[in-house]
Amino acid sequence: MPFARNQWYVAAYSNEVGRELLARTVLGEPLVLYRTEAGTAVALADRCVHRRFPLSQSRLDGDTIVCGYHGFTYDAAGSCVFVPGQQRIPRTARVAAYPVVEQDTLIWVWIGEDDPDPAAIPRAPWLADPGYTVVRGMAPLNARYSLLVDNLMDLSHETYLHGGYIGTPEVANTPITTTVDDDAGIVYVSRHMDDAECPPFYARSTGIEGRITRWQDIEYHPPCLYLLHSRIAPQGVYPPAEGPDSAAFHAEIVYAITPSTEHTTYDFWAVARDFALDDESVSEYLYQSNHTVVMQDVTALNTLEQVIAAEPERYQELSINIDTGGLAARRLIARMIGSGSVGAAR
Repeated sequence: MPFARNQWYVAAYSNEVGRELLARTVLGEPLVLYRTEAGTAVALADRCVHRRFPLSQSRLDGDTIVCGYHGFTYDAAGSCVFVPGQQRIPRTARVAAYPVVEQDTLIWVWIGEDDPDPAAIPRAPWLADPGYTVVRGMAPLNARYSLLVDNLMDLSHETYLHGGYIGTPEVANTPITTTVDDDAGIVYVSRHMDDAECPPFYARSTGIEGRITRWQDIEYHPPCLYLLHSRIAPQGVYPPAEGPDSAAFHAEIVYAITPSTEHTTYDFWAVARDFALDDESVSEYLYQSNHTVVMQDVTALNTLEQVIAAEPERYQELSINIDTGGLAARRLIARMIGSGSVGAAR
């Protein structure tokens, strides 16, 4: 399965990267991540050039990594600065250093060959906004990343897979509106429910009783970042023509979808809310509930991966109206793969 390599991908949350060596694999490339003593995040290839020992299983000495097998030592730029038993350092003794940008509490890396543009990284500002409270996690999938994209672009599955948490009948029964900004490379999918049951996820966190007006507005920035702008209000309460939408509750739900290998994926998820900011019980409830929802997706997608692996070639799937967002996402990703450096898992 090919990847769009000349793109930015999330390798970790900011709080995961520190003075302990962290191993991640992105687009089939093993990485080791750490922070220098000055606090700068670094991403290097996770293989010593000498005998391939993982640098993530080695140790930091100041800002350098000392290989735990034979002692080859690398600086933050990937250059070898010490070789045991000799003074001359071979010219080829270096490991790849990958461009890193830390933004919105996310660590983005560039695996591609072209010169990266940090300004092209999509934003998720709520994750670092003091006006929001955030819960977050990461779930590895034993499934290709395209399955998670399909899953998130079609939220009708909430009714059936996530009933009792975020799913209600109205999600599946309400038509969607899909638009694509081809120039910007963004897919928008909207589902506005004017009179809906309030699922436990929002009833218990907001305190709303009775029916609600529930809006789901998806903004997908292929290949990595997915944003779900969720608006919850008592039934019949809509945004004012001017001024803040203060009568509603807002949850900004963020997914970073990072291919690890051809058949594995990192599912970074976060829920940022503008209500009950200091209520730890709400944070705990939303964390546990969303973690449960994510793991329901993980179980379903891992099963789908096994089904796809066993099916005959050229199996013809069926798509319907609710799939328009997912199909648009597939088209944009295919365009990215076709226009830039392409790589598959090694």
